[in-house]
Amino acid sequence: MAVTTLNIAPVGRVEGDLDVRVDIEDGYVVNAWTHAELFRGFEVILRGKDSQAGLIVTPRVCGICGASHLTCASWALDTAWGTEVPRNAILARNLGQLVETIQSQPRYFYGLFAIDLTNKKYKNSPFYEEALRRFAPFTGKSYEIGITVSGKPVKIYALFGGQWPHSSFMVPGGVMCAPTLTDITRAWAILEYFRTNWLEPMWLGCSLERYEEIQTYDDFMAWLDESPAHANSDLGFYWRMGLDIGLDKYGVGCGRYSTWGYLPHEDRYQKPTIEGRNAAVIMKSGVYDSFTDTHTLMDHGFTRENTTHSWYEEGTEDIHPFDRFTVPTQNNIKDFDEAYSWSSAVTHKDLGRMEVGPLARQLVSGGQQGESWQHYDGFILDMFKKMGGASIHLRQLARMHEAVKLYREVERCLREFQLKEPWYIKPTEKDGRGWGATEASRGALCHWIEVQGGKIKNYQIIAPTTWNVGPRDGQGVRGPIEEALIGTPVEDLRDPVEVGHVARSFDSCLVCTVHAHNAKTGEELARFRTN
Repeated sequence: MAVTTLNIAPVGRVEGDLDVRVDIEDGYVVNAWTHAELFRGFEVILRGKDSQAGLIVTPRVCGICGASHLTCASWALDTAWGTEVPRNAILARNLGQLVETIQSQPRYFYGLFAIDLTNKKYKNSPFYEEALRRFAPFTGKSYEIGITVSGKPVKIYALFGGQWPHSSFMVPGGVMCAPTLTDITRAWAILEYFRTNWLEPMWLGCSLERYEEIQTYDDFMAWLDESPAHANSDLGFYWRMGLDIGLDKYGVGCGRYSTWGYLPHEDRYQKPTIEGRNAAVIMKSGVYDSFTDTHTLMDHGFTRENTTHSWYEEGTEDIHPFDRFTVPTQNNIKDFDEAYSWSSAVTHKDLGRMEVGPLARQLVSGGQQGESWQHYDGFILDMFKKMGGASIHLRQLARMHEAVKLYREVERCLREFQLKEPWYIKPTEKDGRGWGATEASRGALCHWIEVQGGKIKNYQIIAPTTWNVGPRDGQGVRGPIEEALIGTPVEDLRDPVEVGHVARSFDSCLVCTVHAHNAKTGEELARFRTN
């Protein structure tokens, strides 16, 4: 059968410019290319600026993940300058990161992913009518509550950071806030609202304590059957519908997973160094290789970028970010045999392409037990093995599973603040190299900085979508989303919702319209507008 090529541009909702090109043969995707269509150039903007400019500029990289970028920018300067950071400041930074992530979870699930379950493709599913009642954009009951409640956690951020998004309250040496007991009390109230109005009654259908008893695939299936409240919660309903429509059957990916880990422990990273970070984080750093079923350590020194198929004048060699100097090309032409994306191809120097994100975090967290204060959870790893590997369906569960874990960590931060202790220790500025890393909601994020003469000589950012949406590397190996698209069934060429399922399961950068056309004839096949 002839191969049909679809260019879907852009794929997504809300933000970003991700285009996908797929070759379809006999109803399945046999080749795929992901191309980032927008050059923003923050590395170029920051070059030559004051050493602290990243604290102001990088939170504007993203309107959803500004706290994650601010976290990285702060820790990068902390490690470059050799600062001391008081425990209250570490807790406050972690709190900002946490509440930003838990606000993103319902917003992503209802606003970006679940509305596809109302696609006409699924009209013969026994779950379809209920999916319409719950997930239809703007009118669905769960959609409305989930999107509304997503705005609550970042009110906690604003109590500490003054505003959200685009706060700059984290600085080298600490934070620029000194919350009162009233602020802490208000934060607790907001957190409780999130739990009692969405997390327990709507998403879980049970208490946090009951959900935390789930440790394995078998535990989860028993929980599902234990009570109608569990089965009919949004989690239970999504799980049952997803199996019915086959979301567990495709979207596998590259099979290797990486996380920087995040949330430095307040008593173990007060004098931050690049070398000491991995041992200090609560959520573990690491790599999981599903081909060998092994867990190994992750170090920033393993990171390489390749621009063979990207629009940069930087050669075709794998290069570490400290050694990269961003030079965009001009008058770019999209050539799928040559350069076709503004994203670079990010690799692990020994293991190659890596998927990052919630699934990666949870697979790593199921590795060997670390210190008693470090997060350990074998649930998603057990699901991964029992279900035969990754899929769209498991990727969703992994992301939403984190909501309970992160909620508990917010509680711990609020309990651990000592209001009369320091929040900031003035650092001594100096030249040097620094690295700051965290886990944004979408996955592994890090900043590299080199300061010379009090100015930024070089600044490099690798965001989660860079890992996931990157083009082929110098060896021609597909990126994680490109690889995950292989084998995707496409029922209707005029409405390739399955391609959207795969791309959106990574929560890649998205915008509000999707256009699909036949690359050979130029005929527009469909146009969708979600707002």
